[in-house]
Amino acid sequence: MRGAEHLVWPAEESPLVYEDLLRIDDTLDEPTIGVMDRARVLAHLPRLAARGSRLHVTGIGGDHVAWCSEASYHRLLLRRPMLAIGRLRGFRALLHWPYGPMLRTLADRRSYRRWLTGSLPRPARPDVAAGGRRAGLGNATPALPVDHSGRGPHGRRGARIRQWDQMSVRAGLPMTSPFLDDRVIEACLSVHPQDRVTPWRYKPLLTAAMRGVVPEECLRRTSKAEASLDAAEGLRRHGPDVQALWADSRLARLGLVDTALLKDLTAHPDTPELREAILYSTIGCEVWLRTLEPFDKEDGR
Repeated sequence: MRGAEHLVWPAEESPLVYEDLLRIDDTLDEPTIGVMDRARVLAHLPRLAARGSRLHVTGIGGDHVAWCSEASYHRLLLRRPMLAIGRLRGFRALLHWPYGPMLRTLADRRSYRRWLTGSLPRPARPDVAAGGRRAGLGNATPALPVDHSGRGPHGRRGARIRQWDQMSVRAGLPMTSPFLDDRVIEACLSVHPQDRVTPWRYKPLLTAAMRGVVPEECLRRTSKAEASLDAAEGLRRHGPDVQALWADSRLARLGLVDTALLKDLTAHPDTPELREAILYSTIGCEVWLRTLEPFDKEDGR
């Protein structure tokens, strides 16, 4: 970019996951796991604004539109079985999928509506979570897939990006994510899923689009960092703050979580049990409930 000023900060200056959880007071419209990285996402915005930046352009959204869910192969298995089988074997090796659950998922031919309804977990304590399950069933009963391709498109996420933008505006520098421009989304969705997601190449759609623009050594990249090392180190460093959340948990007051289990998970940053982001979603809900308390007090609730 001609005329651009390049500002580079050492990686060690970037906050780790879980930083400043106890001080978050953004009032968002729903819980988000984006609070885990809030400090990291916003850390450099004041310095950028001080250098004259008026809009923070991010690459957020590339994972959502230039890639797609491996669930797309559920439908492709019927249409192009040889291609799908080869790719699924690659995904199994890459992502460590166990054979049994993978085969059961592929053999499941329920409609989208029946599959979505059956995916809702049965609460361990019906007296606590029955209302939430009823609400989920109410939303799932009339559900239709967003397009003819079945379950695959429903692996996308967007709310976290909106909420990061809300946090960014409050920090003094609006955020924009061009990958989520309507025309970019339309262009990406016009490409067949099997040409967007494959175990053999990383984001082949972007690689093709950026040939001759981005340095070739970048285009040869075949994977993406999955950040578990940063997450584990962040939990080691900020574990006391996370433990403080469980010491007076709003979710526990509602009977929704087992604080003993959460405390144990927090005390073991390297446990494989954290691979599914269980802690992330729970902390997102816990922090969100705490940010609502000033409004509850004003309303006399």
